Amino acid sequence: MATTNDLKNGLVLNLDGQLWTVTEFQHVKPGKGGAFVRTTLKNVLSGKVVDKTFNAGTKVDTATVDKRNMTYLYKDGTDFVFMDGDTFDQIPVPAETVGSGADYLLENTEATVAVHEGVPLYVELPVTLELVVEHTDPGLQGDRSTGGTKPATLETGAQIQVPLFVNTGDRLKVDTRDGRYLGRVN
Repeated sequence: MATTNDLKNGLVLNLDGQLWTVTEFQHVKPGKGGAFVRTTLKNVLSGKVVDKTFNAGTKVDTATVDKRNMTYLYKDGTDFVFMDGDTFDQIPVPAETVGSGADYLLENTEATVAVHEGVPLYVELPVTLELVVEHTDPGLQGDRSTGGTKPATLETGAQIQVPLFVNTGDRLKVDTRDGRYLGRVN
């Protein structure tokens, strides 16, 4: 338990059985009436953002969310198995928790896994990853002047749009947040 005077950015609160991260807070002391704390909270699981006001000194329930660097090992059914590099503990993470990041997971990829009371909450992949193009159609000679794109399948099975000059076997830098092509890697 903590009071609203202890709030700081990044603190995780347990409100009505849901986990919320404090993204912004402001102590307000109006000329008339009691002081209060205005906060912006983000739901840890859904990403929903809400504004909430607390009276100053109110007790709030804090939650411990442990963010650990882990290595993706393999897929077991619908679960993705990650290993803690320090303790060598392996934890299965459901596909729903991994989300769209599953499209860019290769074995031995480093990721940050947030765990609360033994339950994985979310997986943060590095912002960019280097992946090899498994298959793409050759670009046509006359198409190069327009700067068009074509679909390419990566080694993870993900489909992204790439410029026409990219060939099968090229190593690309890809943004894991939205699947954008960022460039070729030599």
